[in-house]
Amino acid sequence: MENFSIYKYIKLGIVHFKAYPEATTGEGPIVETLRKIVEDDFWTAVEVGWMKDPKVRHEATKLLETSHMEVCYANQPRMFALKLNINDFDSKERKRAMSAMKNGVNEAFQLGATCMRVFSGKHPGEEKKEEAKKILIDSLKEICQYTKEQGPMGIYMKVFDYDIDKCFLIGHFRDAADVAAEVNRDFSNFGVLADLSHFPLLRETPEDAIPLVKGFPMHFHIGSCAFRDKRHPGYGDLQPRFGMPGGEIDTPQVRDYFRLLLDLKLLNPDKRPVLSAEVRPLLAEETSEVVIANTKRVIKEAWATV
Repeated sequence: MENFSIYKYIKLGIVHFKAYPEATTGEGPIVETLRKIVEDDFWTAVEVGWMKDPKVRHEATKLLETSHMEVCYANQPRMFALKLNINDFDSKERKRAMSAMKNGVNEAFQLGATCMRVFSGKHPGEEKKEEAKKILIDSLKEICQYTKEQGPMGIYMKVFDYDIDKCFLIGHFRDAADVAAEVNRDFSNFGVLADLSHFPLLRETPEDAIPLVKGFPMHFHIGSCAFRDKRHPGYGDLQPRFGMPGGEIDTPQVRDYFRLLLDLKLLNPDKRPVLSAEVRPLLAEETSEVVIANTKRVIKEAWATV
């Protein structure tokens, strides 16, 4: 195929705080590790998270300004660390969660992000699911309105597992479609983030799930997981390296994901989505640098064989 460079179809990113887990807490060598990604021209996008120190945020902002990269902001580090839930039935807890996520919006704009990751909170059980979805929709609309008042920003709801690790409300892609339809009705910049590593945890396939949400703006993640053996060091939603024994995702699955997204015309040269790798070193012998190199090889081989 003529001019079949991956960069024609995708803004190719990496999740900074997963590739360098020492930055997950909002502290540590954030700028130093972010610089390693910025200096690697394989990546044209980067996903960053919580940065507690205003000085660090300022340094990171200046670094990202010079990088010529698409910047996405992920609320996961802040929200997960504080165990916050924007669909909590307790209004006081929900208010705390909303305040924290709005702080994330503020950081996203400061860092020059063009898009932001949001997500549901804990699954309350099937009998209360529909009530929780209504609360979630209201919370997401409030976040979208707060964001809109500050400027343009794409907002993408990431779909997690509902009963293995995160145990979040969203959840099945059919539920994601229900929520996205309600929020997108008022905020056309609201869409869905589909993560390849989560499909095995959901017992869903990309072929069945993605068509349910492809009418909304979409971004994508690639990564792996393990769930068949609870004794596996990567069990759950831990983003192990591609090809780890006992893991679910390697080059063939990434290739098939690329093929599906191309077939569904979701990788569009006229409006390229961000597709980011979410991987991290888990074992004692693994380093960030080796896991990142592993990921780049998988991406290159998978795209070359589409």
